[in-house]
Amino acid sequence: MIDPRTAIIDERLKNVRNVIAVSSGKGGVGKTLVASVLALILARNGYKVGFFDLDFTSPSSHVVLNIGNEQPKEEKGIVPPQIHGLRFMSVVYYSAGRASSLRGSETSDAFIELLAVTKWGNLDYLILDMPPGIGDVTLDLLRFVQNVKFLIVTTPSRLAFETVGKLLDLLRETKNPVVGVIENMQTQESTWIRSQVEAKGFSYLGALPFDSELEQNIGNIDGLLNTQFGKNLKKIIENLFLKNAFLEKRKVGC
Repeated sequence: MIDPRTAIIDERLKNVRNVIAVSSGKGGVGKTLVASVLALILARNGYKVGFFDLDFTSPSSHVVLNIGNEQPKEEKGIVPPQIHGLRFMSVVYYSAGRASSLRGSETSDAFIELLAVTKWGNLDYLILDMPPGIGDVTLDLLRFVQNVKFLIVTTPSRLAFETVGKLLDLLRETKNPVVGVIENMQTQESTWIRSQVEAKGFSYLGALPFDSELEQNIGNIDGLLNTQFGKNLKKIIENLFLKNAFLEKRKVGC
């Protein structure tokens, strides 16, 4: 039996020009920080941006972005609150600070439900903070969201890239576009990750050196953007806009 909610997902996303899933094969690589600061950079550059935390088991973007007490509104669906120039949505609005102990079909059900009820309106970019690994949410995303593009985050660790490489292989097999790979928390100069990424036929976007000041700026929006991490990520994003033609670049008011 076809789930009627899946037909609504296309309607909810029809006015979103770009859906960017920030993903990794492994946890602990800084994916949420990359996704959060990416969304802030886009918003500060005049784009209409939504941010959707899809990490059901360990959502943390609300801490990174210091979301506060703003809540979604119900208007024939759920309208995300506007926070720091972003339309923000997360399972934390419904989990009341408790762990979301979802298994198998429950995870898929929660994913489909949130996609079906959330009203994003007109957006230039919807940034998805994905859970780590190649699990139900990633596989459901490939099934139910059209034209999603992936931005992959890894660290210099060979263990991290072991799973990232498998994710890249999956995305190649499913013919889903990959914006490129960012190497986060680099502690010494090395070309190993770059060589591995390019050997698989994907774009290496650059390295973000380990930033010891990042932790103390969690929740401080201006502070995050002014860290070396934020400044380096901004350079990568600016180069990305110039070089990747498939990223549509309609600014607010255009």
